[in-house]
Amino acid sequence: MILKGFEELKSFLATPRNIVIIGHRNPDGDAIGSTLALKHYLDKKGHLATVVMPNEYPDFLHWLPGSKTTFRFDWQNSQSQKAINNSDLIFLLDFNALHRVGFDMKNTLDAYPNDFAMIDHHQQPDAVKYMYSDTEICSTCQMVYQFIEMNHDLELIDANVATCLYTGIMTDTGSFRFRSTTSKTHRIIADLIDKGAENDRIHSNVYDSNSYDRLLLLGKALSNLQILPTYKTAYITLTDAEKKQFDFQKGDTEGVVNYALSLKGISFAAIFIEDSEQAIIKISFRSKGKFSVNKFSRNHFEGGGHDNAAGGKSDLTMAETVAKFTALVSEYKSELEASYEE
Repeated sequence: MILKGFEELKSFLATPRNIVIIGHRNPDGDAIGSTLALKHYLDKKGHLATVVMPNEYPDFLHWLPGSKTTFRFDWQNSQSQKAINNSDLIFLLDFNALHRVGFDMKNTLDAYPNDFAMIDHHQQPDAVKYMYSDTEICSTCQMVYQFIEMNHDLELIDANVATCLYTGIMTDTGSFRFRSTTSKTHRIIADLIDKGAENDRIHSNVYDSNSYDRLLLLGKALSNLQILPTYKTAYITLTDAEKKQFDFQKGDTEGVVNYALSLKGISFAAIFIEDSEQAIIKISFRSKGKFSVNKFSRNHFEGGGHDNAAGGKSDLTMAETVAKFTALVSEYKSELEASYEE
């Protein structure tokens, strides 16, 4: 764990401030949940907090309390720039390096004259003045809870804060099934329920709001599933044409890679998604056991994340990317064999 400048940050926040809170590009449940939860908490402390996201996030997260006040940097640029320029401090949540917000927003942050405070659980964080980093914690939302706890403010967690935190922890732990989910996580979840998080409603809002097209897209993705049994590996591909065929919306591929990992005997899974707008293949990696997809992605696909969940990208074509991946997997045969005992 890295806890840097905490007492100084605590003193800085003893006076009401204008604060901006930022999550990573293509934000997920943990990024949205943590930023909104921190906003609600800081507002209750007398600060003026504004959430600015690099771009749009999935529709199944728009119901979260405070979502309507969030700015998207890419299409609410003037409002976002004004909030950033008028702020005394920027919190960076659920990402470890400024490039994770995208090129345009990074340029703005590079020119920011004041300080950053980072709360994040990814490996190898950039250096900022204030930092709370812990790669052992399952989600940034759990870290925000613990940040509030370190400030002796747990009584300020109301139903809105609890709902946002519960959502992020739930989504980043695969509904509490990943190895990073500890007994402390469950104790925190119990407290959030006691404080007003409605677990059944949250789960339904996130997981039971599929469109007909999204289910058809999932069917197409599963029909593209390929297995490399020799290497305990499975992967899925989705082209732009296939996405358009089923009216793809942001968030529609969330969690699809986990279907590949759910196969018996599979320890390593990937999904390759063509993104013609960015001219890349977006990649998500998942693993069981000791095989680090964080290292694999960092070494080969310009990405990173956690040991069992990471992302990456490729500037090659889909066919070239898959060929590169399958060639690389053969080099990791012994590690994959030893990664996970059935």
